[in-house]
Amino acid sequence: MKQKEEKMGSDPLVFSNASNAFIYLYSYISQEGVDYQNTKAIFNIGFYIENPLDYIISDKKRKWSEEYAEYEWQWYLSGNKSAIDISKKAKIWKNHMDKSGNVNSNYGWHWKKNNQLEYVINELKRDKYSRRAGFTIFDAKDHLQYKYDTPCTYFIQFYVINEKLNINVMMRSNDLWYGFCNDQYCWSKLLQCIANKLNMGIGMYYHFANNLHVYNSKLNKL
Repeated sequence: MKQKEEKMGSDPLVFSNASNAFIYLYSYISQEGVDYQNTKAIFNIGFYIENPLDYIISDKKRKWSEEYAEYEWQWYLSGNKSAIDISKKAKIWKNHMDKSGNVNSNYGWHWKKNNQLEYVINELKRDKYSRRAGFTIFDAKDHLQYKYDTPCTYFIQFYVINEKLNINVMMRSNDLWYGFCNDQYCWSKLLQCIANKLNMGIGMYYHFANNLHVYNSKLNKL
């Protein structure tokens, strides 16, 4: 599929890589987003990234750090809910820690809970065309635990087409400037890890956000 240049609302919206998606969506949100709680926001937007491993955000003004994204990815792999160490790299985590320094947004903690990721891998080994190969993160049944930190991601699902593994990322809320740039890196790395375990090629990354936004403080930066 070729990258689409039509207005938002075209179906499907496809980008060759994450950086192109970021630049296009930043421009669109800046111009067409609605005022929403100190942000410009658009709603119920989904798009494909053709080359998930082309995950470098190259715009110089964004100053995206692959070193930090990799640090965050390694933190997820650890499954450790403590954000004390990572908050030294990104102060925003200090706003979400409980009294013990823990957060709910360590994605690895969720995929390790009840062996969800192992279940996904085994399910795809059992039936590569399974529609059950997914795991949950945000869960309203756990809302009493969300006093300080509410996970932004609903659900991750994997599926196989033409012997290639694809990923669907479903977000309840997504900050384009920080959240998307770092999340897409980590989810693409997870896609790569599982594809390697299954001895499959890598397909496409689909990203859906109920609320995709740019904070007002980050407008007019590009």
